[in-house]
Amino acid sequence: MLDAQSHGISVIHQELVLVPHMTVAENIYLGREPMLKSRFINFKEMYAETKKLLDSFELSIKPDDIINNLTIAQQQMVEIIKALSFNAKILIMDEPTSSLSEKDVDFLFENIRKLKKSGVGIIYISHRMSELKQIADRITVIRDGEYIGTRDTNKTTTDELIAMMVGRQLTNYYTRTYGNPTEKILEVKNLSDGKLLRDVSFDVYKGEILGFAGLVGAGRSEVMRSLFGVDPYTEGEILLNGEVVKFQNPDDAMKHGLALVPESRKREALFLSQSVKYNITIKTLDQFIKGVRVNDQIENEIATEYIDKMQIKTPSQEQVVGNLSGGNQQKVVIGRWLATKPTILILDEPTRGVDVGAKAEIYSIMNDLVKAGVSIIMISSELPEVINMSDRVVVMSNGRITGCLSREGLTQEKIMHYATQFVIT
Repeated sequence: MLDAQSHGISVIHQELVLVPHMTVAENIYLGREPMLKSRFINFKEMYAETKKLLDSFELSIKPDDIINNLTIAQQQMVEIIKALSFNAKILIMDEPTSSLSEKDVDFLFENIRKLKKSGVGIIYISHRMSELKQIADRITVIRDGEYIGTRDTNKTTTDELIAMMVGRQLTNYYTRTYGNPTEKILEVKNLSDGKLLRDVSFDVYKGEILGFAGLVGAGRSEVMRSLFGVDPYTEGEILLNGEVVKFQNPDDAMKHGLALVPESRKREALFLSQSVKYNITIKTLDQFIKGVRVNDQIENEIATEYIDKMQIKTPSQEQVVGNLSGGNQQKVVIGRWLATKPTILILDEPTRGVDVGAKAEIYSIMNDLVKAGVSIIMISSELPEVINMSDRVVVMSNGRITGCLSREGLTQEKIMHYATQFVIT
């Protein structure tokens, strides 16, 4: 990597590689700090140079802010600034918008265009077709490690690119069979956590997909963490099938039929050094372990069932999950929770960092689940995903619900209108 940087090539990785307990300035200049003659770090110069970089991107964060205290979107911008601080001639961006809101994406694209005008060459890796159309001059498709082809952006279509990516025509990208759910199974009333969440109320019906939209930091994930027993709440109540419940921990929520696929699969869900089988069956140990006896046959059957159901591409159950692609890792996490037979499945950014083919497969699985009566709460920053997969959409801003929209007439403009409100009117 140092050799590449010395030749003007910088990389922004899909997964954040910042040191969480160090400052913004220390992360940007890690390993190349300006030094005083006394051979101590020149913090004054380092912080001054960092401030110039932050100001050039019009960011509100400070050089001495601790990385751990920043939002995911802010951390992503620090990664970008760090890469650019090497005076890169070629900048490789691997899914740089995976954790950014629409507003942050627009801001990033504005700076990418500035870099392009200044002569920086950019290799932009993304599974989001709309982004490629906005930002790329040419699009190269690689599938299963093989070069498929390159197209001029203004001379190709989304359908052609998808066909190149998956090796076949996709007739149904978003798969939804809409019903008319009438049985209310979950009620959240006036939920507050004393920090961000304030007076959050919503209902979930059997066999529906309830979408949650909003800008990064709006409080969507925090609501789900409180609902699932991960984080405590100070006010409000939760009713499951008409009865008041308060889950003390995730295991308690799971026993009541809830499941949560978290936002970050690598940080919060996967055991990366363990096998696919281990990761799929870890929440269903009671099905094949009795006392000190392990029924390997049942464990293998559970793993096989969900490898097949989720269409996970793996050479075997014993494959280390860290060696799978991001899309297949995500399907392992979803398969793990499906193995618990949930009645309410919470999906936090279910297709983040997932290729087009895997997205279509996940959408199809979600549709099959709601047809079978499972209720899904889906948090997503991709508005087309929210619009095309949801029966209803709850919009949050600044820890509050600012709107609840029905499927009829649902548009990106309506969602963004409510997502940018900061008080309930």
